[in-house]
Amino acid sequence: MAELTTLARPYAEAAFKRAKQTSSVTEWSEVLQFLSTVTQDQGLMEIVSNPKVGKPKIKELFLDICQDKVSAEAQNLLKILIDNGKLSLLPTISVMYEEQKAEDEGYVNVELYSAYPLTKVEQSKYSAMLEKQLHKKVNAVVSVDKSLIGGILAVAGDKVIDGSIRGQIHQLAKRL
Repeated sequence: MAELTTLARPYAEAAFKRAKQTSSVTEWSEVLQFLSTVTQDQGLMEIVSNPKVGKPKIKELFLDICQDKVSAEAQNLLKILIDNGKLSLLPTISVMYEEQKAEDEGYVNVELYSAYPLTKVEQSKYSAMLEKQLHKKVNAVVSVDKSLIGGILAVAGDKVIDGSIRGQIHQLAKRL
């Protein structure tokens, strides 16, 4: 995973820098999410990974798929990724771009994992606590993970705040 991040970072930074220059941050965000979704199609990626299919054919295929949904600059990024054999980085590039966008706009995307569905009041309470701790506005997405037993696990980029019962049991086991 770290290798993917290292490889994707320059592309994400370049895309974000260009988006800022052209005041098209939201458009680039949508394009990268679209391209990320396209590259996660198993059938398409089997074609891409087939050594008998050359890079010109792969470019043609992707440009046909993306023709109306992708700007000329995004098409150039797509061509560069295909030429460098880095097409599989698009999902990571999209995630890293969103992180830079959030940083620039002064908020942080947080994934909250709970052992049970949270009410709106509980979500607000946890978001407020995280805002104080992270010193940024929090955009939280809540998922249920029954393996936590109870409590909350918050993931903000590379920062993990484990307030779950499972995490506490694990810490206790390490101390013993």
